[in-house]
Amino acid sequence: MPNSLGLQKVEKMKNLLSTKDLTKNDVSKIFKLTDELKDKRGPILKDKTLAMIFEKPSTRTRASFETAMNQMEGDAIFFSESDTQLGRGETIEDTARVLSEYADGIVARLFEHKKMLELAKYSSVPVINALDDLEHPCQALADLYTIKKKKKKLKGVKIVFLGDGANNTFHSLIYLCEKFGLNIIVSCPPKYKPKVKAKYKIVKDPKKAVKDADVLYIDTFVSMGEESKEKKRLEDLKSYQLNSELLKLAKKDVIVMHPLPAHRGTEITSDVMDGKNSVIFDQAENRLHVQKAILYLLMK
Repeated sequence: MPNSLGLQKVEKMKNLLSTKDLTKNDVSKIFKLTDELKDKRGPILKDKTLAMIFEKPSTRTRASFETAMNQMEGDAIFFSESDTQLGRGETIEDTARVLSEYADGIVARLFEHKKMLELAKYSSVPVINALDDLEHPCQALADLYTIKKKKKKLKGVKIVFLGDGANNTFHSLIYLCEKFGLNIIVSCPPKYKPKVKAKYKIVKDPKKAVKDADVLYIDTFVSMGEESKEKKRLEDLKSYQLNSELLKLAKKDVIVMHPLPAHRGTEITSDVMDGKNSVIFDQAENRLHVQKAILYLLMK
């Protein structure tokens, strides 16, 4: 039965730490609720508080979560690395226990996945992984939602990941694509292959990989925390740049995706990023809508 806001009652989730943990039904539930919540404002999470711990910088993740809570009339408290006692020796266990007394949910952007798991272990309120060294589930869910909206289906869609296959966003998205039967191609040098066990095919040559692609997906060649390896990584991955020449080899209606921030002229050229095939800014907008659904499922 729908509630006073017209939302269907749904079974509550516990945490969102990895897309590997989600079933197809979980994801479908999130997407259905995303459609319901997209244009809704009101006291959906009234009197609920979200604590946000960020060890790394953020634009879209912070803005989308805070905006989501604002639109649903809840509150969000942001903690940068310097705002908490974690940097001065307090344990994740103690932080989790204390924040659980103040907040109804915790969003965390941490350097290490093992710390994310520890945070969830000792928290008595839901924990949402807002990026760590292994995964970025919120981004991946928004990405798959975008593909579904643009392509009107998921099964059989050919998605090609270019560049750094060991990227945390790729890991989360590969798990989701595998669940829904997408044809997953990763085009990268062998030492940059994904670090997760899933069904995908490696095609080293990007020109061969993108043939008949429905989706071209690329991310930065140098992720946060890898700045010391920048020169080497840029040299290794330069032939995987998503440019107009590569784009022409894919299907005419191929969609171009990038989770942002983008380094224009490095992993992607501006003409492709701003071109007719790009859905990059729709993808960014969908972070807000999908996260409203995630927050509702975890905190309502």
